[in-house]
Amino acid sequence: MGAQNLVLVVGSYDDAAAASVDYDGLKSGQDAGGYEIVGAVVLERDKDGKVQVKEHGDKSVGHGVALGAGAGVVIGLFAPPLLAATAVGAGIGAILGAIKKGHEEKKIGDDIDEYLAPGTSAIVAVVDDKWADRVEDALVRAEKRITKAIDSENYEKLRKAIEESDDDIVAQLNS
Repeated sequence: MGAQNLVLVVGSYDDAAAASVDYDGLKSGQDAGGYEIVGAVVLERDKDGKVQVKEHGDKSVGHGVALGAGAGVVIGLFAPPLLAATAVGAGIGAILGAIKKGHEEKKIGDDIDEYLAPGTSAIVAVVDDKWADRVEDALVRAEKRITKAIDSENYEKLRKAIEESDDDIVAQLNS
């Protein structure tokens, strides 16, 4: 992963069904060889602000990580407080603290509320920056899109910490 320049590609949706259709489109584009996605999730935030991960069963997008760990990494990179709110280990908490600090310095926190406001959905994908435009273009139904650079070292540290953890990140987020 160290040779890649990773980015988050986020699409925001007022309609959860549109997010689901675009998520399926991401898988189709990846399967057709148009791009490679490291990991992606669909997040839904209800009117009360509770966030749920919508993975769409066996239609997951991404390669090389377990579904729960991959979802945890994507969520941790997009919104560290969402992942930190679950029962994660101290090592993961320290990494999330560093990522959160970086987000605050880059003003990414403002984007989280904008791209996953109460009552909306979002697709969040981690991709090599060479695929960012194609992945962003695949989010055809998104009302808003954004691409943000992420630190590959933070990605690797968070991925390893989550994979070594016994926590089921997705189940905890959905509980």
